[in-house]
Amino acid sequence: MLAATVRVTRDLDAAEEAVQDAYVQALRTWARDGVPERPGAWLTTVARRNALNVLRRRQTFATKLALLLEPENTEMPEPDTDTIPDDRLRLIFVCCHPALAQEAQVALTLRLVCGVATPDIGQAFLVAGTTMAARLTRAKKKIAAARIPYAVPSADELPERVDAVLTVIHLLYATGHTAHSGEDLVRDDLTARALDLARMLALLLPADREVAGLLALLLVHHARRATRTDARGRLLRLEEQDRCTWDRELIAEADQLVVAALRAGPPGRFTLQAAIAALHAQAPSYAQTDWPQILRLYDELLRIWPSPVVALNRAVVVSMVDGPLDALAEVEALERDGRLAGYRYLPATKADLLHRLGRDAEAADAYRAALALSDNAAEQEFLAGRVRSFER
Repeated sequence: MLAATVRVTRDLDAAEEAVQDAYVQALRTWARDGVPERPGAWLTTVARRNALNVLRRRQTFATKLALLLEPENTEMPEPDTDTIPDDRLRLIFVCCHPALAQEAQVALTLRLVCGVATPDIGQAFLVAGTTMAARLTRAKKKIAAARIPYAVPSADELPERVDAVLTVIHLLYATGHTAHSGEDLVRDDLTARALDLARMLALLLPADREVAGLLALLLVHHARRATRTDARGRLLRLEEQDRCTWDRELIAEADQLVVAALRAGPPGRFTLQAAIAALHAQAPSYAQTDWPQILRLYDELLRIWPSPVVALNRAVVVSMVDGPLDALAEVEALERDGRLAGYRYLPATKADLLHRLGRDAEAADAYRAALALSDNAAEQEFLAGRVRSFER
């Protein structure tokens, strides 16, 4: 709906308001007259009408808006699966315009196109929700001021936008893979949407190695999604998951993509992450995982993408290769660095390493620190259980 309405307004704020007004009208009208036969078409038509009305009221700015007006179409067909993905992808490319800083591109796209809540986007960027809200506002104002066109870039313009688009899809999946808040660990609506966008992008750019790498990464995660919690929603660590129920077809598809990408040239950050995930998925058991090979991949990933989150994940692998003491030293260095302050997986990782070193009192304190940073019920239950296990 938003993507269809933006085509009328060429203004993200106006399109958002028009769509929200359409929902308000639906709540009033449908309660009285009943839900229409094609609710999606009804909402989209009303949103576009609202947008056109806004444009008509701005006739004093006709010189600026004349090209944005479209004839009103009251017989709009209901969007289908062929047109909706194209509209979403167009809007993603608009938001990922190089006139914006990449962080703004990614955050704006997650909010407008993917429907991720502003506090959750803040969590993804390790900043407060209010800070992220201000950044989103500035980004939308810059789009309006620069009159950035609503159009898919030409072929020669794609390379400068693809990395931001891949980051959007990756963060969208990550937000659904482990929800920042709520009762459930996984948000299937977000993970399915991200996987759909990744497949669509792979069709658009079949020769792009990093597009293939991202798709492979999401396929591996998707293959394991059903085993991340037990029947009552309790979080299960990787070593506790039933590998027999993993989707082997998705894992095989991912492996083919990774191998092809690696053979085609030097790997980027998504291909390396996919290779790491594939090694985990192909291991017969947690104990039989090829940890030395995964560590080599993490070394390369950290070289080309020096992220503190990557460094933290690498420390976990170091603990499996060189022992928890070496890994703890790296985690404590990340603590002193400060960039992961407020990131719940830092104290959780430290707690696990302390436990493996027999320092359970300190481990309990670290788990309490992780618990204080988590808003997800499944994670909270897991962390609280770990604390209780050390208090017995």
